[in-house]
Amino acid sequence: MSHSNLFAAAEACLAAREPDDKLAQTRAVAERWRAGELSLQAGAPPAPIGEPGRPEQPRLVAPRQLPRRSLHTAEGHAALIHAIVHIEFNAINLAWDAVYRFRDLPRAFYDDWVRVADEEAYHFGLVRDHLRGLGFDYGDFTAHNGLWEMAQKTAFDPLVRMALVPRVLEARGLDVTPGIMKKLADHGDHAAVAVLEVILGDEVGHVEIGSRWFHYFCARRGVDSKETFRQLFDQYMKGRSPGPLHRSARLAAGFSEDELDYLQGVG
Repeated sequence: MSHSNLFAAAEACLAAREPDDKLAQTRAVAERWRAGELSLQAGAPPAPIGEPGRPEQPRLVAPRQLPRRSLHTAEGHAALIHAIVHIEFNAINLAWDAVYRFRDLPRAFYDDWVRVADEEAYHFGLVRDHLRGLGFDYGDFTAHNGLWEMAQKTAFDPLVRMALVPRVLEARGLDVTPGIMKKLADHGDHAAVAVLEVILGDEVGHVEIGSRWFHYFCARRGVDSKETFRQLFDQYMKGRSPGPLHRSARLAAGFSEDELDYLQGVG
């Protein structure tokens, strides 16, 4: 079905269940948006957030129920790649939900999040192709739903969404990806390392988009961004430190030195 406004098109992308369908719809909508074929007329208001379109597999479990696997087995190697595929699939849904849910914002907001959705779909395809080359596919392992659960908790306010999804959960990917790349390189999977290099570069840009719009919402409401981020982090993350930070990547993604010191427990 062809939609004339961006919000209905984003909703259709969000609802698509099968990965190939979600990727095809995402590419098509991004192209139509860039070509100026979709309006920002609101149409129906956003529905309350529920579950996004996703395939029947993978089965979703609590993070503590995910089995620990050794990278030195075929299954363990594939399970690590599968975890990355699952993150990228969630990231497509997260980007489309930001487009669909938050209305009456500058056109640049939608430019940014449509671009993120399109790039996340590209990442998903890259990592899924690699997983298939290992003899597995998306859905072959269990996964957890932490990213989408945070989307549900932040659906009421774009400021809170920007603070906690790009700047906390997705920013964690900036911290851990170099270590994953080293493990895969040591294991001889240089093709996966090359894919992750592409993703890491793009993800700095995605977190920076989250930082930029977080600061936009803070400025519009006349609240201090530094104090607001601290309050939200403490409220939602229960003061949990995210562990070692990739400071240079986070600085490039719009974090301040003060914020990084705070996250590391020294500020």
